[in-house]
Amino acid sequence: MRELTLVTALFLVYKFGRLFANGHETRAFRNADRVWDAERALHLPGEGTIQQLLLHGEPLIRAANTYYAAVHFPATLAFLAWLYWRRPAHYLWSRRVLALLTGAALALHLLMPLAPPRMLAASGLVDTARVYGPSVYGAVPETDSMANQFAAMPSLHFGWALMVAIGLIAATRSRWRVLWLLHPLLTLLVIVGTANHYWFDALAAAVLLGLALLVVRAPGHRTAPPPVSRPLGAAPLPVGALR
Repeated sequence: MRELTLVTALFLVYKFGRLFANGHETRAFRNADRVWDAERALHLPGEGTIQQLLLHGEPLIRAANTYYAAVHFPATLAFLAWLYWRRPAHYLWSRRVLALLTGAALALHLLMPLAPPRMLAASGLVDTARVYGPSVYGAVPETDSMANQFAAMPSLHFGWALMVAIGLIAATRSRWRVLWLLHPLLTLLVIVGTANHYWFDALAAAVLLGLALLVVRAPGHRTAPPPVSRPLGAAPLPVGALR
């Protein structure tokens, strides 16, 4: 129960912390124009390419919207719960990495408010959640009291999903464990295809996660013991003495 409370508190701090970034709509749209122009300058695939794939059928786009709305937090919570019961060392490692990633993301949200591509007229993208449902956001972004819709970068949907995959790959030994990477890959397609995030949002999340992984020591990492010093000319130590 204590661990569940800690994880839930982390999520709530993030959710409510994002609300403090509200009120910067002008900056958010200015930053959105810059991100959009930078992606085009780098010749990245247009977010609209992915969205068109989803818009081939209403059930598909509804499934993508549902995945965006319903999988993010429950999947991460299930991941942490499984590690807590089965791999305690990996649980502590993953929880610390996620906490560091989430804190860094909140700081970036405050420093760089960013309107998502669904709000950017230049993108020509459809707000799929509003048009087809289900949606987790209020109809008027400026007055949304439940979420800050101008906190697109970085995408914690992608950052958390990537950590779930990395954590499960590290904690398991199955030859098929690399398939966990399908979770962040599907998440990436969903967040871009539903026009909730830019490619750069996922890239920023990956960079922050990489830095967090460098800071937090992974389980199983041990420092090599110092060599045993012996007086010059001393007899060799017994075989079991170094164990």
